[in-house]
Amino acid sequence: MTADQLQDLIAAGLACEHIDLQGDGRHWYATIVSAEFEGKRLIQRHQRVYATLGTRMQTDEVHALSMKTFTPAEWAAQPR
Repeated sequence: MTADQLQDLIAAGLACEHIDLQGDGRHWYATIVSAEFEGKRLIQRHQRVYATLGTRMQTDEVHALSMKTFTPAEWAAQPR
């Protein structure tokens, strides 16, 4: 799977203001910003992203996905 394919999958299932993906085709690191994360705990946010991938995590199309998830306000407060 390519970064573009993975980004498209996440964006198709989750309204994102920002997605940054890095990885080697099996191991991925993502920064995802979505208003849908408002009021959700970290585990709920991750579960929401995993839901966009469906069975791809189980079938090893995406072997590993580490992520940082932010609401738009949290993202705006991040130092750059």
